[in-house]
Amino acid sequence: MDCANSDPASHLELDASATSATQSRRRSAALAVAFVAFLLHGSASLAQDESKIRAGLDTWQSSGCADCHGPFADGNRDDDDYPQGANLRTTRLGAAEIEMTIRCGRPGTGMPSFDPGAYTDRPCYGRPLSAPPDNLQPTPRPLSLDEISALIAYLQARIVGHGKVTREECLSYYDGKADCDDFK
Repeated sequence: MDCANSDPASHLELDASATSATQSRRRSAALAVAFVAFLLHGSASLAQDESKIRAGLDTWQSSGCADCHGPFADGNRDDDDYPQGANLRTTRLGAAEIEMTIRCGRPGTGMPSFDPGAYTDRPCYGRPLSAPPDNLQPTPRPLSLDEISALIAYLQARIVGHGKVTREECLSYYDGKADCDDFK
């Protein structure tokens, strides 16, 4: 190619084409790096979420929740000595309402307040800070805000909207150490 006799416009087209190809490669590389970062972050978040869900299950099992709501939160409690808890598998409450209910309880029902600072340090149901209502069910044990958060993560991931209990859920709940043949 004779550069002295070539069309200057064709050089511009070649330069523009080369620049466009370089930019395209840079964009592709940046997208690939972003995608890998997203996958790594997602994997870490998933592991964190699983850890929090497991902590929520541990809280469910150790704080008296299953006494009233049943082990699988379906309202089928094992012992009639406890108040009848709601079927949480069919609840339409969102995370904020579930948190309020766990923290503040439901005065006049069997649902206790699990947050020792409810009503006095943190408001409940729009009430001004004051002494808790007299008609709250006693709590089996108070929960920290972190335990309540983990409990909500467990309920949302494994219970709310999940319908009937499955055999896999039963085995997971009991760490594979129970007869779960009644569940399909």
